Parts: sequence; C-alpha cells; structure tokens
Amino acid sequence: MKWINLEHLLLPTIAPRALTAAPALDHAGLCAQALQLAAGLQQRKVRRLAVHLEDAGQLAVALLGAWRAGAHVLLPADLQAQTRQRWQGEVDLWLSDQAQDCTLEELCQAALPPAALELDTPCLSLCTSGSSGEPKRIDKTLRQLANEVLALEALWGQDLGAACIIGSIATQHIYGLLFRVLWPLCAGRTFVRKQLPFPEDLQRASREQPAFAWVASPALLKRMGDNLDWPALSQVRKVFSSGGELPADAANALQQRLQQWPVEILGSSETGGIAWRQGSSLWQPFAEVQLSQDAYGALRIASPYLPAGHIEQSMDAVEFVGTRFRLLGRLDRIVKLEEKRISLPMLERALLEHAWVEDARLGVVQENRASLGALLVLSPAGLHALRNQGRRAVTEALRSHLSEHCEALALPRRWRLLRQLPYNAQGKLPQSEVEALLLAPRPQGPEVLSQTQVDNQLQLQLLVSPDLAYFNGHFPQTPVLPGVVQIDWAIALAQPLLDQPRRFAGMEVLKFQQLARPGDTLALTLRFDAERGKLYFTYLNADAACSSGRIVLEVAGA
Repeated sequence: MKWINLEHLLLPTIAPRALTAAPALDHAGLCAQALQLAAGLQQRKVRRLAVHLEDAGQLAVALLGAWRAGAHVLLPADLQAQTRQRWQGEVDLWLSDQAQDCTLEELCQAALPPAALELDTPCLSLCTSGSSGEPKRIDKTLRQLANEVLALEALWGQDLGAACIIGSIATQHIYGLLFRVLWPLCAGRTFVRKQLPFPEDLQRASREQPAFAWVASPALLKRMGDNLDWPALSQVRKVFSSGGELPADAANALQQRLQQWPVEILGSSETGGIAWRQGSSLWQPFAEVQLSQDAYGALRIASPYLPAGHIEQSMDAVEFVGTRFRLLGRLDRIVKLEEKRISLPMLERALLEHAWVEDARLGVVQENRASLGALLVLSPAGLHALRNQGRRAVTEALRSHLSEHCEALALPRRWRLLRQLPYNAQGKLPQSEVEALLLAPRPQGPEVLSQTQVDNQLQLQLLVSPDLAYFNGHFPQTPVLPGVVQIDWAIALAQPLLDQPRRFAGMEVLKFQQLARPGDTLALTLRFDAERGKLYFTYLNADAACSSGRIVLEVAGA
C-alpha cells in the first residue's frame, strides 16, 4: 500500500487500489465517478451541496467530486424535517438516499480532468447533533482533515497493515468520516460501505475479511456479549472507540477476549482528535496538539486540526499528570439547586460504583421545585434486587449510597429504570432527551421487540419494562405483572387481527400458571377466530406457560 495525500486522491495512480466490496469499487473507479460528478455540479453551478449518504463509498465519491468542482459540502447530522429546514437556506442542492433529493447518477456528466485539490479553502461543514446545546455548523479546510489522517497513520498505520475497516458509526460526523472514509482512502485500505450498528453484523463482516479493524462506539462495544465467536474475532488488528468514554469494565472485557485494549479517541466536531488512551485512565494528546487549562480547570486546545492561531475552549474539566491528563467531567453539566453547585458527572460516576447500576444519566426535573432525576440501567444484580425487594428498596438503597457523595438536596427524587439508555449512533445522549424522559410518565405497555403475522395469528416478543407503572402496589416487595394487564395487552396488540371494531365481552378458560416479573421477555401468541368472536392468547415466559385463555370480543355497537 502506498500512501496518497488527501489533496492528491484524484490524480492518476500507477498501481491498482481496491477500496470497497459489495459493490466493488477501486481507486480508478472512484476517481472516474468523482470527476463525472464534479462536471455535473459545475454544469448546474452548485456551490453548496448538502450530502447525506449511508454508503461510505458513495460518500467518498460525493466529497471528492464536490471538492474538485469547487463546491462546499455540508454534512447534516440527519434528514429530519427540522434539520432540513435549519440548513435549507445554506445549500443549493441536497444529495441523499431519499426520493425527493438528487442522486449521484443523475448528477454525473462527462468527466472533468484530474487535478489536485485546494488545501486551504473551507470545503466541509460538519453539523453537531445538539447533544450539549443548539446544533451548530463547524467549517473545516482540507488541510485540517489532511493533517489529521496523517497523524492517525503515523500512530497506527503499521499496526493496521492491510486491515479492512469495518464501522458501526455513521460517516456524517468527524470520527466516522475520518476513520471510515478519508483515512482508508489515503492509506489504500479497503472499507465496508455500510454502517453496522449491531455486534452480530460486525462479526459477520469480520469473518469475511482476512484482516480487519473496527471503528466503533462505546454503545456497541458495551453490548458485545458472550454469544459472539471471540476466538475468530480476536484476529482484529485494532479496535477504535469514540463518542464518549468507554466504561472500564467494558474495556477490561474486550482486553480479556481480544488480548488487546481498545483505543479510545477523545475529540469533537470542533476540535477533531484531541487525545487517545489504551488501557489507562490517562489521556495522551495527539502529536502537535497543545493543551492548557483556563481558570476553571477546563481544557483549552491548540491543534493543526483547527484554524491556524485558534484556541478552542472546551467545557471538559481536566487534571494534568505530566503531559497526560484525566477527565473530571463537563463543566456545562454542573447545575445549581438552591444556589448549590452540583456536578452531574460526579454523581453519575458515584452511581456507577454501585453493584446494582450498569449505566446512569442525571438531569434536572423542572416542576414545582427543581430537583434531580436519574435514568438508570440496572445490572443483573440490580434487576435481581428489584424483583425480590421492590422498586422503593432499590431507589432508597441508591439514594443512601449517593448520600455519601453529596448533600441531601442533590439526591434524585425521580427515578426511571430503562433497559438501555437511548444513545444515538455516535454514542451521545442529548441532555434535552434525558430531561424529556424524566418528565415522561412511567410506561403502561410492553416494549415490542419483534412481531410476525401469518394470516390470523400474531407472534410477538415483549419486554416487561422494569419501570412498568402497574408494578406499583402489585406487590411492593415482589413486583408481579397483573393478570388483568396481560389481558389488556393481548387485546391492544391483537388489533391488526380484528375484522372490525370490537369490545370486551368476557373471558373463557383463563389460566395463570407462572409469574411475569420486571425485565422478563415474554413470547405472546395471538389468534383471532372472527366467526366466534374469540381471541386466543398464550404468554410464554422462558418457554414455560405463563398465562392463556380466550377473550370474547363482540362487535362494537351491536
């Protein structure tokens, strides 16, 4: 493999270079398509192009083609209506997979000649997701991007060798863009076109490659359980993680399974990469990145991945240990309650020290009086405590644990117990979403994990939420899913089977054989006999009969 600088990617090469499979794309094909796109954009006089493409190969074509045409590319975080509205006035054309937007094929014309790309003109705008405030636009030059991919190759190029790059994160953000597209393009490494957000997909793609590396998020790496073929996966050349801190137990588990520590990358859309770490709590700055602190202990960054002379002020509080540092939490997640400053990251770390807690996020609940609330994912030990001691005992034990770390006014007054925190593809959880979940009522229905319908029969996999509202008082120390709720769920979930609106008219041969508890996964079978007006239901709990019966449904208004 011969390195090609980012600004020279559209110049002719002597040796062939494979880039992607399924469908196959080599360097010559990439250049041909990019130069055809450049001609089409120039013909249409497009100067500002919004691009959102799931296929990393197509994204590479779009970026290089736009830059050759002298067009500025904006990468929106998503294609939601409000996102389009926000950026609509700043672009001439949208290029995406959606039907109303342009495609690469319809934009291509007779190719422009190859040429080197301009390094110092702003060529790319990244859009933050708004996880710490209002979404904003960050402009980059090609030189900033080129500096960063050179630094990545200097650090890890030898370890990667000819590894195929397989990613679980989107390419619309700086981490995915650099690690899944621009770096492999310059280095001549192949890459998988699709984002693979599930461990099983990552494993399947890895098995197809003689050498491979992962570009992943903490959210995915935490979900990689014992059901994977770890001996085969241990051939991975490198595991990269970014978007948030990887919990120490997840990093330890990967080290034991893969015989290597994952490489964590600290950075942001504004700064690019700041530092990295591997098997340590201390972060090592990237070469040529100059770090300092302000009067409040927050990190300040000067970097070749930033505009020349610019110093980026972050909100990350840090403590330096020689040339390295440890993170102490974000200063913008310090809130005031009754004039007292409370660090949400500090309390979250304290919660994670408890054996019952697997993940936690805190927020402010603004009601009659502002207070803290907690989103929790219980560990297996925590779920066992919930099932055998009840919700109040669990939350009181956690409040008692936290009382050793904070004043009474900082103890959460509202608790929500989730199966998992709703991190996005970049491993981020916007604070606004945390606070919305804390204000939302506790669930009354099941979480439908899967659903299959064949004729007049439905097969569903349901998760009984640990936070189900119906567990209140039924029973306080041993929460059990009430039988009447199981019947209500069956009627509600059977609506696709019903021939017309119907109402409850009675029960037949009702049996309750096994308890359903918080965190259980239930298999529900529903069959509707329209002629007799009877809905047959069966709940299985771990392959054992939980409940069954026939629900008589009469035609509404009859």
